[in-house]
Amino acid sequence: MSPTDVAAHVAAQGPVRSVQPAKPKRTVLERFSAGAPQGQWPAERFAADRRREGVPARVVMDLASDSFLVIVEAA
Repeated sequence: MSPTDVAAHVAAQGPVRSVQPAKPKRTVLERFSAGAPQGQWPAERFAADRRREGVPARVVMDLASDSFLVIVEAA
């Protein structure tokens, strides 16, 4: 391709994102073993208690550590 064709091709692509979007910061409030007899229920109860206190907590699974995490995402 000629330099003019390359410039036209690049211009037609529009803005190129070179940086991945930032992930929201997370704070881990508590960890619960996924191998516990009650599974995720202790984590869900803990998160529900935090939500009743006004903390927007939720439960996620951390596959690397095989545990349920109760987290809060910071805006």
